[in-house]
Amino acid sequence: MQEMKTDKKGKKYRLLKVFGLIFGILIFAAAAIAGYYTIREYRPKPLEEIQASGGLEVLSEGERITILSYNIGYAGLNQDADFFMDGGTKVHPENKEEVEANLKGISNILLEQDADVYFLQEVDRDSKRTFHIDELAYYENVLSLQGMYACNFRCDFVPYPIPPIGKVESGIATLTDYKVNSAARIALPESFKWPIKTCNLKRCMLETRIPIEGSDKELVLINFHLEAYDSGEGKIAQSKQLVGKLQEEYEKGNYVIAGGDFNQAFEGMDTYPLISEESWVPGIIGTDDMPENFSFAVTDNVPTCRLLNAPYSGNYEDSQVYVLDGFIISDNLELESIENIDTGFAYTDHQPVKLTVKLADIP
Repeated sequence: MQEMKTDKKGKKYRLLKVFGLIFGILIFAAAAIAGYYTIREYRPKPLEEIQASGGLEVLSEGERITILSYNIGYAGLNQDADFFMDGGTKVHPENKEEVEANLKGISNILLEQDADVYFLQEVDRDSKRTFHIDELAYYENVLSLQGMYACNFRCDFVPYPIPPIGKVESGIATLTDYKVNSAARIALPESFKWPIKTCNLKRCMLETRIPIEGSDKELVLINFHLEAYDSGEGKIAQSKQLVGKLQEEYEKGNYVIAGGDFNQAFEGMDTYPLISEESWVPGIIGTDDMPENFSFAVTDNVPTCRLLNAPYSGNYEDSQVYVLDGFIISDNLELESIENIDTGFAYTDHQPVKLTVKLADIP
């Protein structure tokens, strides 16, 4: 009897030892993974110069300029797509041919709009989800323009969901044929804490400075893509930094245009109401958030974004849609037109916004 008790104690001890060993291995593996992601985290500097890659065209006071802002959804979110972060199920496009078809369709839209400047968001350079296609090079080739690029998402391997997103290299790009004095990536406040931030986006602004002929002033263009999936504090902090930048440039006497994906709805614009409060609900940005001498250039003739909880229904009444994209302009620019282009969400979950302004003479 005593031997049986001793044997049971021995088995229990060995079992606990095995469990302890497994637990220790798991703790070590978790620590090793966390350490790897911490070491490999993308940590851009607050300000990074970017090679100025404009063309030879010269801009003068009194001229008109047209800018198209378009979140291209990395050419992976066409009208048949849904996305796990919005309540859908998909993580990646089905195949490379789907991405290539979206790239071709988006490029045709860009060519049709024939803008002087293009603000693009969610441009993949080397991502698993888009089969490592360099989308910036693709658009540069189609438009016969060189682009300036600022990375806002770089991770060796995003480990979630199942199947995982994998490697990502993506950002925002500005393309133009105007002569460019300089360009820079300006970091925006981060929205997430460790360890989530190690494999999350690092939002930024892409500043492009265009000289004005016969003047020491510049047209300062700011392309951005603000936070989407935080609790709201990130977007607020990022918006405040954007506002500070606008005011700083205006006080220098420059013309200023900021545009892109706000990931916020505009105060007083309620053409496309929420279908369900359980869906993603954007924050609100209003005129009180803007500095003096600036105004929004936005419109609601058609929505600019759809929720990716399901494939697009084909009409705005049955799908959750929003107006989240647009521009902010300084009062030394005369607004001539602003239009959201109806593409039927054919190739991405956003629709482009086209702005035309005239540079007033600055005394």
